[in-house]
Amino acid sequence: MGRAGSFQGVYDLLGGEPEANLYAAKAWGFVSRAEWARYTRFELAYGLASLGLAWYCWLWSRRLPETVKRDRRPAEFDLFG
Repeated sequence: MGRAGSFQGVYDLLGGEPEANLYAAKAWGFVSRAEWARYTRFELAYGLASLGLAWYCWLWSRRLPETVKRDRRPAEFDLFG
């Protein structure tokens, strides 16, 4: 998600336009350029934050063991007993 959000944010920031322009009678009539610029900055920041969080989680996950082996405890109840 982070990578896709970052790429979409950069694309929208550099030259993309909202889908509303495809369906509106006048381009940039429904969404202003200022609103679109604010949204693309948010989209880019969100994508980069998601990438950072994913990288941080990946670093911490490498410290965990692959599997944890525990002795199996007997059941505390008997379903048919």
